[in-house]
Amino acid sequence: MNSLILPFSYPVMADAALIAVIVAIPAALLSCFLVLKGWALIGDGISHAVLPGIVLAYVLGLPLLAGAFVAGMVCALASGWLDANSRIKPDTALGVVMAGMFALGLILFTLFPSGVHLDHILFGNILGIGPGDFAQAGPIAAAVMLALVLKWRDFALLAFDPVQARVSGLAVKWLHYGMLAMIAASVVAMMSAVGIILAVGLLIAPGAIAFLLTRRLTVMMALAVAIAIGASLAGIWTSFWLDSAPAPTIIVILTGLFVLAFGWRQFAARHA
Repeated sequence: MNSLILPFSYPVMADAALIAVIVAIPAALLSCFLVLKGWALIGDGISHAVLPGIVLAYVLGLPLLAGAFVAGMVCALASGWLDANSRIKPDTALGVVMAGMFALGLILFTLFPSGVHLDHILFGNILGIGPGDFAQAGPIAAAVMLALVLKWRDFALLAFDPVQARVSGLAVKWLHYGMLAMIAASVVAMMSAVGIILAVGLLIAPGAIAFLLTRRLTVMMALAVAIAIGASLAGIWTSFWLDSAPAPTIIVILTGLFVLAFGWRQFAARHA
């Protein structure tokens, strides 16, 4: 029993576990709709595209989170505009915009050296978080969770049948861009914990795993949250004993859970 609770008896590990759970819950809820809507690449693209916003915000003396959020929205809106006004497919448009913005961010980072470590931006610094990180991530996570809990039926209809959503009188465009805004906000909230690269794991894996285990959306959302929280705590605990980086350990555990869920689904289908 002591070995189970020992890692969390250290304040730095307890803080890491708490921030991981805080950012995992909204990411898990979002992941369900991203998987159902086929928007997995959008989460990946936005998570990479925030880098130039972070650098420019540092140069201008603005909050880094504000720059990251604006850059994420620019990526989402630019790829959406290309999709609507060209023959380029959505995944191609997003890939071009994401790659360009990420490359621009790397160039700006070298042109304007700062006290912000690139490794911390890309991979997070979950063991070095402070009160400011909780003050930033907490309200964002709460706002995203509240929006999804209140409007989950509308987002579900948009994901399953956009035409029916429009016919039903839903504000489809507001829902569309609201989802993009929540993705960008969640990526911003996850920067200090898992970094902008590994954030995509939390935005996809919990929903994908839950999708393999159930066909009911409400159950899928509950499972995704439980999976994200469990993997986050297990990743923090495992990293303590392996002396590994917590954020990648969390993502590896999520990947392992996906493999197990996929294997179980294949086994169940063959023996149905």
